[in-house]
Amino acid sequence: MIVQFNPYLTFNGNCREAMTFYKDCLGGTLHFQTIGDSPMADEIPFKFRDYILHATLTKNKWVLMGSDIVAESGRVVGNSVSLMVHCSSEEEIRTCYQKMSDACQCSHPLESTFWGALFGGLTDKFGNQWLFNCELNK
Repeated sequence: MIVQFNPYLTFNGNCREAMTFYKDCLGGTLHFQTIGDSPMADEIPFKFRDYILHATLTKNKWVLMGSDIVAESGRVVGNSVSLMVHCSSEEEIRTCYQKMSDACQCSHPLESTFWGALFGGLTDKFGNQWLFNCELNK
């Protein structure tokens, strides 16, 4: 039985910046573990010690995770995954979308939909796709 499903984002040396940006936009509690603070610190070149081994951003029941650990082939950003944010109010969705839209590519401005929600989408300045949804007719 699956207990929980969490998105896990991979960055290329800017995990701290990205996760801090997401915290500023979405709120929550943010924790970092650097490579230098991990048991693997002695196995990794010194220049990578400040890279993020594992980051967690938690708020209520959701968790967003991230890391600077990238496969040898490097980070490849695709368009097959989006992070869906379900907001509890129109004020919350407008605030989150506005904050997240800093230096982004807005693919879908917030608008009322035929399914009774306020919905919008964007690709953030780190190349990750986000969808925002708020049911207006609850």
